Amino acid sequence: MRAVVVQEFGDIARLNAGKLPDPVPGPLDVLVRVEAVAVNFVDTLVIEGKYQFLPDLPFVPGKLPAGVVIAVGANVSQFQIGDRVLTMAEQGGYAELVAVPQAQCFRLPPELSFIDAASMALAFDTAWFALQDRARIQMGDSVLVLGASGAVGNAAIQLAKIWGAKVFAGISDPAQQESVLQVGADATIELFGDNLRDSLREQVLSANGGTGVDIVIDPIGGDAFDAAIRALAWRGRLVVVGFAAGRIPELRTNYLLLKNIEVSGLQVSDYRKREPMRMAACFGELFALYKEKRLIPAPSHTFPLEKFQDAFDRLRDRSSKERIVLTPGR
Repeated sequence: MRAVVVQEFGDIARLNAGKLPDPVPGPLDVLVRVEAVAVNFVDTLVIEGKYQFLPDLPFVPGKLPAGVVIAVGANVSQFQIGDRVLTMAEQGGYAELVAVPQAQCFRLPPELSFIDAASMALAFDTAWFALQDRARIQMGDSVLVLGASGAVGNAAIQLAKIWGAKVFAGISDPAQQESVLQVGADATIELFGDNLRDSLREQVLSANGGTGVDIVIDPIGGDAFDAAIRALAWRGRLVVVGFAAGRIPELRTNYLLLKNIEVSGLQVSDYRKREPMRMAACFGELFALYKEKRLIPAPSHTFPLEKFQDAFDRLRDRSSKERIVLTPGR
């Protein structure tokens, strides 16, 4: 099969697409022909060896590929050849084929295309757990989503609105305003300009009737974290999802006491391993919302497997509003 193989951690530019033996499914595995897999920022960290959890070398990168079951292990009972599935594979997606335990696959509704499934994966489930599990969102809450134009930010805006929250979208460029308002944000908060430490809180108070927000979802870290934590209301909850801005912020814990606020972290991969039934409930709700046309997957730009370097270049272009998706099986 064709695949992208990481022989050693380092510069993505050194990677090439090559050939590997086809994987053989174990007794409880399904063999999936990969039709679509998203290219995620976290993939760059894994390939470069900068992520907190790294696979053994060599490996094929690519999380949560979607495709068609083409073979099943001897003891598989949940799937059959021809089923369309979204897999929870932590790696292996940048290839034509991947073997995945049947317990780590979800059957796709017929209305959901492979590309839209790949576009939603890792973004909507991350946002779901950030809001539901870590932030304990309730109807009427106010939510500030940092990095709102990104994949997780887009998903968090949509889900928070569905669950009855007032949503403020943190944007780093005025050009992002239209897209975040289109998916449901009530107002935008500028993360650019001078003195973000004070200006972010002032904008939140102005937009939210003079009070801070109940929830902050933060996939970017850096200066935005430092400013956003000051914009929390009493008993507010900030969920750390990632550090796309590059700097991992630090916090003096005595600040948490001043307003009884919480800061928690989300590593969504842990839920796939430790809480598979909770993950199944997550995707069950996401698929149902998609079927009801209440969720809108981000627009996608697709690349064949051989053009994966171009896909990474597009990912690095922060001005892009599209989800970058590889299509290995096409």
